[in-house]
Amino acid sequence: MQMIVKASSTQTFKNDPVGWLRALPFADLLRSCTLISTFTPTTHGAQVSEVVNPAVPVTTEPIRKSGKAASVARKAGIVSFVFVMYSYTTAGPFGLEDQVTTSGPGMTLLYHLLLPFFWCIPISLVAAELTTAMPVQGGFYRWTRAAFGDFWGFLAGWWNWWSSFLLGGAYAVLFTDYIAFFFPQITGWKHYLVAVSLIAIITYINIRGIDMVGKVATVLEILIMLPVVAMCLISVKMWHHNPFLPFIPPHKPMFTVFGVGLALGLWLYAGYEQLSTVAEEVENPQKNYPRALAWVVPISIATYFVPTACALAALGNWQEWHTGYFSNAARLIGGPSLGFAMTMAAGITNIALLNSTVLTATRVPFAMAEDGYMSKSLTRIHSKFGTPWLTLVISALVYALLAWNTLTQLITVYMWLRIATSVLTVLSAWQLRRTQPELERAFRIPWGKAGVGYAVIAPLLMSVVALMGAVATSDKVALILGPAVVILGPIAYLFCKRTNADAI
Repeated sequence: MQMIVKASSTQTFKNDPVGWLRALPFADLLRSCTLISTFTPTTHGAQVSEVVNPAVPVTTEPIRKSGKAASVARKAGIVSFVFVMYSYTTAGPFGLEDQVTTSGPGMTLLYHLLLPFFWCIPISLVAAELTTAMPVQGGFYRWTRAAFGDFWGFLAGWWNWWSSFLLGGAYAVLFTDYIAFFFPQITGWKHYLVAVSLIAIITYINIRGIDMVGKVATVLEILIMLPVVAMCLISVKMWHHNPFLPFIPPHKPMFTVFGVGLALGLWLYAGYEQLSTVAEEVENPQKNYPRALAWVVPISIATYFVPTACALAALGNWQEWHTGYFSNAARLIGGPSLGFAMTMAAGITNIALLNSTVLTATRVPFAMAEDGYMSKSLTRIHSKFGTPWLTLVISALVYALLAWNTLTQLITVYMWLRIATSVLTVLSAWQLRRTQPELERAFRIPWGKAGVGYAVIAPLLMSVVALMGAVATSDKVALILGPAVVILGPIAYLFCKRTNADAI
């Protein structure tokens, strides 16, 4: 997923795996399957058709069919959904610049060719299989609940919702930093007001529904990629350097080269399971979710690899790369106008990321409320647009509160929550293959048990690496807050479970 560092402050800021990427985009290679609207998450060992808690039945009717909204709400088609997924997981090439100086140009480019096969591709395979088996609102939260029961399902949902708070606040701050770069008088309360205004606008767009979110994401991504493509094309006539040299920077500690740079690469390719939370708001999700993944993953790899290689081949100044360097590279390659356009693209990236983050994150508390773990008021559906408007408004208020915090601490705390959620997601694929082998899956992770092992073990190993990198580079406050918010999950579960039992 996109990671917060994709765009940073005032500087400009996801077998035969190859065969899978080549095959999935074509619809005739995927079996069509009807929407499983009767799926109900289960406790460990229970059948899919059973209810987790007889006192708290799980509602799985699509959110779009709720109340008066059924006749007016529109679902996202494949093109719109691809743009939404891309804007959440990637949005643009910004954020990898520091990787060039810490790991070296050659190692950076190699990371972007190889890392996806150990991180976003296996996670995408898991998301594709489980979405076709259980295309339900809440996505990975309900997968985890079906695989491991109420406790772990609650943690997956709780951790993800709280991580979205950190993302939303950070994106709003980053966008405002861009505005302040061009208008230095925007400081203090004015800076905060701009951030809150952006959050309010994006919240309204999301209340209008996934169709509107998709249209906005499409426009934003086109605006972002225009200067990126222009820089790549103009740079061709300037290619005089080998972009892979030096492979690693001389006189750099090995942990910096292989640890910090690798951890950054993992963040850039995170989040490919997150759009599962809106599965019921997508046309034919059992067909279109795998297709969208099959398009977005290679496009995301190209988004990072191609502009970086082009800029390095044209300029060769890898030692000067830092956060936001794509703006400098565009200026050196195409002049001040292209540099300005690239800076604007980096700022717009934060809007795109916030837009898709609000969409994906707010469906989890909606599903948890349906399952009885949060107030039933969170299941309120907008009478016109068919969206969980109260959940959207509450999330927006928390984003606004966190818009005061520093970016570095938000990033580190978010990392702990995201890894915990991703680990539960991939383990759910393994558990459901073991306990529910008869569950119909329109798409299955290839290679049988070996394929499932690859899809589970590779992300687990990469998660350990990412945590090690974060521990080594974080400040003491962030190191305390990160594990603390993870531990709050079980405490919240006990409280919510007791509250729910008292209500019953």
